[in-house]
Amino acid sequence: MSAGTLRSLASSGQRALQDISHPLSAEESALSRSPDVLNPSSAGERDLILANGTPVDTSSPASSSSLLNRLQLDDDLDGETRDLFVTVDDPKKHVSTMETYITYRVCTKTTRTEFDLPEYSVRRRYQDFDWLRNKLEESQPTHLIPPLPEKFVVKGVVDRFSEEFVETRRKALDKFLKRVADHPVLSFNEQFNAFLSAKDLNKRQGMALLTKMGESVKYVTGGYKLRARPVEFAAMGEYLDVFTLKLGTIDRIAQRIIKEQSEFLMELREYGPVYSSWSSFEEDLHDPLEGVSGCVSNCSSALEELTEDMSEDFLPVLREYVLYIESMKNVLKKRDQVQAEYETKLEAVVFREDKKTPVSSDVEKCQDRVECFNADLKADWDRWQNNKRQDFRQLLTGMADRNIQYYEKCLAAWESLIPLLQDKQDTKGETN
Repeated sequence: MSAGTLRSLASSGQRALQDISHPLSAEESALSRSPDVLNPSSAGERDLILANGTPVDTSSPASSSSLLNRLQLDDDLDGETRDLFVTVDDPKKHVSTMETYITYRVCTKTTRTEFDLPEYSVRRRYQDFDWLRNKLEESQPTHLIPPLPEKFVVKGVVDRFSEEFVETRRKALDKFLKRVADHPVLSFNEQFNAFLSAKDLNKRQGMALLTKMGESVKYVTGGYKLRARPVEFAAMGEYLDVFTLKLGTIDRIAQRIIKEQSEFLMELREYGPVYSSWSSFEEDLHDPLEGVSGCVSNCSSALEELTEDMSEDFLPVLREYVLYIESMKNVLKKRDQVQAEYETKLEAVVFREDKKTPVSSDVEKCQDRVECFNADLKADWDRWQNNKRQDFRQLLTGMADRNIQYYEKCLAAWESLIPLLQDKQDTKGETN
């Protein structure tokens, strides 16, 4: 194959930035209309469906909770097609003379022949999860590896052994393993198999092993500058930059809201007892004052729940996707390096005087690696977009539902005070 007849790189169709919808825009709604899923019994009506093909009832929901249940994607919908289930639970604290650390139980159920047993239960600590992710990056450089929660915390600010911190980390580790287990390529990785099944994890296993793709990425000529990314991958990079800015803004505002809610909560906790203390000096107003104190107490409890939900459920998802963006950008850089290697070798063929040397075959192999990288990256990009739609639909709908519940609790608390005030007014009228 000569240099002049090299085939063009495979493409799924170049898309400009404006064709990739914003992560939080209405254009990215998972509800779609497709002629393949229309109701054949009704030519004038079209059924809304979710991305996984589940039909959606278009009638008005009876409550905010029913709305949440309707839009939330159930992980068990495609459970029949899965053959690998992983959960992370039961965190335990270990104290030794050298260190103190937390381990988590990793439970696996599978029907895959690669495993010797159908069920496994092992204990792993954070550094084991970190080892696994590093091995996945080394052996699968063309794929997007899900992020882990950040390892380091500021001492004195966050207690890494507190129940809240450990539970937040457990949820993140559980999500990490589930994403890997659901991946059609990563889930068959040998290191992932060892992580799930081996009682004693040999972290030296495969330390020197890198795929041919990984070697080409690692040892690519550093002095060559890529001409230009293909339009579709350039659009991905721009999309990630915009997404980063949006998530950063939302994260800052959310943290400010949590801070203000926490300060307001402290005021409410001081505010309620004032009415209770006052009631002991006012016999005629005792019941209404105690009622106000109870209302403020109930509102305080509702606000505390809302703030905890925002801290423990809302913020972690934002931070996970910030880390996800970093992972995706790293994969894009690796793709660029492979393309740069291809362009370097292609130029060497074009300018080489001796046409008899078998350089063009090497160029063709490098071109194949670029095409493989492009295909894997685009597949993972689509999978990531689908996961993002599901995660943010659940996140935002859940946040709306919790806010509605908060105001409903506050309204119910103050409405319970009305009978006390009416009884006091009726009693005063009879006395007069």
